[in-house]
Amino acid sequence: MTNDNPQIGIIMGSDSDLPTMQGAIAICEEFEVSCEVAIVSAHRTPQRMVDYAQTAHQRGLKVIIAGAGGAAHLPGMVASLTPLPVIGVPVSTRHLQGVDSLYSIVQMPGGIPVATVAIGNAKNAGLLAVQILASQQPELLERVQQYRQTLTQSVMDKQAALEKSGYQQYLSQMP
Repeated sequence: MTNDNPQIGIIMGSDSDLPTMQGAIAICEEFEVSCEVAIVSAHRTPQRMVDYAQTAHQRGLKVIIAGAGGAAHLPGMVASLTPLPVIGVPVSTRHLQGVDSLYSIVQMPGGIPVATVAIGNAKNAGLLAVQILASQQPELLERVQQYRQTLTQSVMDKQAALEKSGYQQYLSQMP
């Protein structure tokens, strides 16, 4: 998916990461922020990764979200090659449930930061990218504030329902 003048790049090391990364794509769509989505493997297409990272800011991107599993070098390598903020999404793996990915992404050396979200939580990566953009875009900041208000209202509605029905009935109605 490529939108006109993308502000956020959403990249992943393999197409098998796409089900995880769709959370970030959905957030971009919800906030009407243009994004581009690409498969960029640090290990299988290293020159593509270098080219992507080094030209991202020149192509108008403002933030890169990079998802990777296993050795998970993509977010850190991209961060080392671009002046843009990079948000890493550790993708869950079959054998280590994504802990390997998390450690690989979060343990960056001093000087090359990668913001890292929870294992599999591309939605939060999308939200963080949108918030970074919102710091310079007042209309987007207003939408972020409205989104946060809907989260607050959702919790308050649940509390009211819990108080009204009691915990046992509330539990019985939960999916």
